[in-house]
Amino acid sequence: MNNNFGCQSMVGKMERVLIKHPKDAYHNQSRIDSQVQQLNYLGKPDYNKAITDYEQLINIFELNNIEIHYLPIDQKTSLDSIYTHDPCIVSNGGVILSNMGKKDRQTEPENIASYFKSIDIPILGRIESPGTLEGGDVIWIDEKTVAVGEGYRTNAEGIRQLKSILKTYIDTIITVPLPHWTGPSDCLHLMSNISPIDIDLYLVYSRLIPVSFRQYLLEKGIQIVEVPDQEYDSMGCNVLAISPRKVIMISNNPITQKRLEDEGVEVYTYDGSEISIKGAGGPTCLTRPFMRL
Repeated sequence: MNNNFGCQSMVGKMERVLIKHPKDAYHNQSRIDSQVQQLNYLGKPDYNKAITDYEQLINIFELNNIEIHYLPIDQKTSLDSIYTHDPCIVSNGGVILSNMGKKDRQTEPENIASYFKSIDIPILGRIESPGTLEGGDVIWIDEKTVAVGEGYRTNAEGIRQLKSILKTYIDTIITVPLPHWTGPSDCLHLMSNISPIDIDLYLVYSRLIPVSFRQYLLEKGIQIVEVPDQEYDSMGCNVLAISPRKVIMISNNPITQKRLEDEGVEVYTYDGSEISIKGAGGPTCLTRPFMRL
C-alpha cells in the first residue's frame, strides 16, 4: 500500500479522511432555501445549527487522531457536496471518479479530483457515460472483494467499468440488485442498508437486501446485527466504522446503538437532524476515508 492513501477496507483504522464543512457546501441559509426542493431534501437544514452539529463530527475525528482534509468551496456544486463519500472510490491504486446517477451532483467528481491531485494522490480512472456509479453503492467485503449495489444511482455499465479499472487490485465484484423502494428521486444506496462494523460484523436492514446476498454474508462468517424497522428512517443503518468495532452513528437510534454495544462496539454519536436526516446522508455519506490501515 502507498504510504499516504489506500482504502480497500470499510473497517480498518481510519487515518485520513476528506470532508466538506457545511459552510463550504451550504454557503448560507438562502442558498439552502433555494436548492432543497430541487434536491428532494426532506426538510430545510438550518445553516447555523448544521455548523454546530458538524463540529461534533470533527471533534470525534480529532479525538481519534484522524487526519482531516477539507474539500474547498466550489460554486459549481450543490448542497449535496457535503456528502463527500459518493463522488469517488479510493483503491490502493488511486482514486476512481464516479459518474453520478443524481444529475444535480455531476459536477462533484471533478471537484474531488482537483483536491486529490493537489495532495499528490493519483486518479486511477473514472466512470464514463452511459455508466453511472456512486460511492455509496460500493462496499469492500475484504481487500480483494467488492460488492456494488445496482439501482437508480449505479447501473450495470458503471459496475462493468469499475471491474475493469480495478482488475489488478481485486479478485471479485458482486452485483447486488437494489429494490425500487421509494423510487428514483430518493437516495437508496447499498450502504443505506448495510454498514460494515468489523470484518466479521455487519449492521444490516435485511428487509431491503436480496436473500442471496444476505446468505453470502452469513456464509462468509459475517455476523449480522439487525436494524429495527422503527430506526430505519432515522438512519440507524448508516454507521461509519473508524476502526474495527469503533463507530460513529446518528443519535436517537437507541435500539440499534444498544445492539451494537452488546457486541462490544464502541459508539460515538452526533446530532444528524440538519446535516444527515434532511439530506438523507449519514456519517458514511459525510466522509470519504482515503487511507485506512
